[in-house]
Amino acid sequence: MDEARSQLLQRILVEVSAHGLADRSLRDVATAIGSSHRMLNYHFGSRAGLVTAIVETVEAAQRDLLAELSAQIADPVDLSRALWERTVAVEMRPFVRLFFECVALTGGKGLTDPWIALSREISGRLGAPVDEDELRLGVAVTRGLLIDVLATGDAAPATRAFERFLEMWALRSGLVAGATRPPGSATPAARAPARRRPARDRR
Repeated sequence: MDEARSQLLQRILVEVSAHGLADRSLRDVATAIGSSHRMLNYHFGSRAGLVTAIVETVEAAQRDLLAELSAQIADPVDLSRALWERTVAVEMRPFVRLFFECVALTGGKGLTDPWIALSREISGRLGAPVDEDELRLGVAVTRGLLIDVLATGDAAPATRAFERFLEMWALRSGLVAGATRPPGSATPAARAPARRRPARDRR
């Protein structure tokens, strides 16, 4: 990426983070950042090209964050939880919305494999089972729950569902789920159904 395009994209990221993109045109974005429609069209080609550039940049930054967190957090469950908490932060939601717009525009080609590759490398380093199907499932579950966050504007229900997924994944993979839980999330014991009393105790 040439320097002029990179600097322009960074200004656009600041603008989108603050005010979103929604149905704004290239001309609208150009005016907001003090540039010109001609300049944005030259560097990105179209609004779809701009959306793709934003998504690729943010996705790369999120993968860098995952790699950075993996150097600090040894437990795969806690690592997944930490990335989820960063991703559902309010300031990230304009970019999450753009991700799904990019999928609609491009079919999502090339947006999953980099996550699979990085997750495979990190899983192997942390001693977690490396199963590509399960890694892909984790990416799909995360993205599906992010749609719920966008639709409801409330991350809490999706976070509880993500916690349930982490517990099932940990159990299936023989991992021990991390002890730290988001505020308000129930523990496995709290969610477990009440044990039935033996028949002789119900007489």
